Amino acid sequence: MASVIGSRMTAMDGACAAAERLGYRVVRLDDAVIGEARQAAREYVRRLAAQTRNLEGPLCVVSSGETTVRVTGRGKGGRNQEFVLAAAEDVQALGRDVLLASVGTDGVDGPTDAAGALVDGSTVERARRLALDPHTALDDNDSHTFFAALGDLVMTGETGTNVGDLQVFLRGRIG
Repeated sequence: MASVIGSRMTAMDGACAAAERLGYRVVRLDDAVIGEARQAAREYVRRLAAQTRNLEGPLCVVSSGETTVRVTGRGKGGRNQEFVLAAAEDVQALGRDVLLASVGTDGVDGPTDAAGALVDGSTVERARRLALDPHTALDDNDSHTFFAALGDLVMTGETGTNVGDLQVFLRGRIG
């Protein structure tokens, strides 16, 4: 009989503890982030904006789960990269001092060498300066190329552990 020694909740525990040590006020969302990545991402950012509107100071929101991607294009990417790409414009609307990352705890996102990617309040603007369009990248399921050009892939290497995907949202700066 196999034993489970870790779970997505264990991964969240570690992320929350690390954020608290850094000085962030931590909000933990225990409901699993699921569904089609594009839709789930936009709903996720709307939920974050509503739930954290009145919270002061540097903030870290931690969640986990696994979304899915309906592949219709010819590009390369994974559910974490597509999740944050779909959220890029909504994250930008929250201001310059925000960041959203989504990563696979196994260090692999789809058929790529990245664990995931991150977006911040400047992602869309930086992409446009490089003639990259987030909508075009989404239409072609080509989030990996998009984030590679920006230097915003999260590269961890394979971890040997797989307890799902972890999302981390940061608002404000420490110090």
